[in-house]
Parts: sequence; C-alpha cells; structure tokens
Amino acid sequence: MDFSAFPPIAAILDTAYALLMGLATSLEPLAGPAAAAASVLLITLLVRAVLLPAGVAQAKAEQTRSRLAPKLRELQRRHKGNPERLQRETMKLYADENSSPLAGCLPMLAQAPVVAIVYTLFLHPTIAGHANALLTEQLFGVPLGTSLFASVAAGTATAATFGVFAVVVAIVVVVAEITRRAFRPVVDDSPTGSPLAGAGMARLAGALQFTTAVVALFVPLAAAIYLATTVAWTLVQRVLLRRRYPLATA
Repeated sequence: MDFSAFPPIAAILDTAYALLMGLATSLEPLAGPAAAAASVLLITLLVRAVLLPAGVAQAKAEQTRSRLAPKLRELQRRHKGNPERLQRETMKLYADENSSPLAGCLPMLAQAPVVAIVYTLFLHPTIAGHANALLTEQLFGVPLGTSLFASVAAGTATAATFGVFAVVVAIVVVVAEITRRAFRPVVDDSPTGSPLAGAGMARLAGALQFTTAVVALFVPLAAAIYLATTVAWTLVQRVLLRRRYPLATA
C-alpha cells in the first residue's frame, strides 16, 4: 500500500513539493543548477529557526537535570530496594521543579515528520498525481533523489556520486566527533549511581552520535543534505545555549 497516495498525506506532500519548487525557482539566479539543493538547505534552516524555542527549553531541561543530579543520587541510594517508591519520589522531585525527565525531547520529535516529507518527496516519481520534477534536480551532477547505497547496488554510482556523498557524510562525522568531545556525559560508576550514567552508557551515547552518518548513506541525497545541515545547526545551537544555560558544577 502506497501511503503517499492517501489524500491527506498526498495534500501535505503536494504543498511541500510546491514550496520546494517555488524556492528552487527563486534561488536559481543565485544557485544555478544547485537551486533545488539550496532550497532543501534553506528549508532546514527555517525549520530549525522555528524550533529554536524548543531548543532553549531543552537547554533549560539539561541545566535542571544537572542541578537535580545530587538529589537524584540520594533518592537512588535511599530507595534502591524499592523501585516503585524511587519512581514516585523521582517524579515528585521533577514536579516540584516544574520539570520532567522527558523535557527537551521536542526538537528531535518535531523534526521526524520533516525528514519523512523530504525523504518521500525525493523517492516517488509522482506526487499527488503529477510528475515529480524534483527527481530531475541535481547537485554537481548527482540526482537529489539517489542514495549512495542504491546507486552502488544498481551499479550506477559515479565518481561524482562518491564525491558528493563523501562531503556530506564527512560533515556529519566531523560534527558528530566535535559533539561527542564537547558534550561528554558525566560518568558515575559509583555503587549508588544510575546504570544510565555509567561508563558503558557514556560510550554508547558517544557512538550514537555517528548513526546519522550511517543513515545518510541510505537516504536520498536531498534528505542527506537535510541531515548534515541539521546536525551542524544542532552543534552550534548547543554550544551557544550551553554558555547561556551552563550545567551545575558537580
């Protein structure tokens, strides 16, 4: 079943298609053949700008969690034999602070539909019953609708394909490494510490920074551009907001 043909979804895709094509037409005098790719980048920046208040909320939530960390460790020590009581007291602590353990998750959740729309727009030959002209758009000779994995599997990958994807993936990897180094989680391997704060989880969190680079190999080039742009924005935003909302000193 093709969910993109479902009327409400088709209408959303058609609106997004018209927006991207309009932007590409507007940017063509400046970007030339790369106008469609530039429109994807611009859409990414606009989405992240709209989500800036959610990013501020995320930074505040991280600051609150760091300030509550000693109290949480004390609760874990006091109620380690009573998980239900521990959970209840933890939720009460967050409620007293007008916060939540899940506070700040909105930026990730809100971007999921946008990535899905960009992915779908560069995947289907038709959108809402008409030909998808976005699939004819290219960046340095590489169609925006192709993925590195698919082109290699089909034997159609060119030097330009490897070159463009290498640049996009390299950006994601460099940003991931900087993020990993700049935002290392605090490790607590003490007997009363949470398992989620141990060295193993810290290593796992660091490794997860690089999953976006793997995803970029399998999605259309347009979606990979979106991913590279958004991770770069996220890094800069986190650095600036961390200065504005520093974590509590241990």
